[in-house]
Amino acid sequence: MDVLVALLVMSTAQTAALLTDLRQVIGLVAALVTAIAAARLGWHGTDRVLARRSRADKD
Repeated sequence: MDVLVALLVMSTAQTAALLTDLRQVIGLVAALVTAIAAARLGWHGTDRVLARRSRADKD
């Protein structure tokens, strides 16, 4: 019975450590996805501004 309790405690401790490390990785992935989305949005917005300016210059 002691072996079973020790195994359960060890498993719980390892799960807690894994979740703590995983939270940091999730944060990094979320920051990367946000940076990529901001870059794409900035690029798309810049293209639209330049397109408007070129249309305004032609008129």
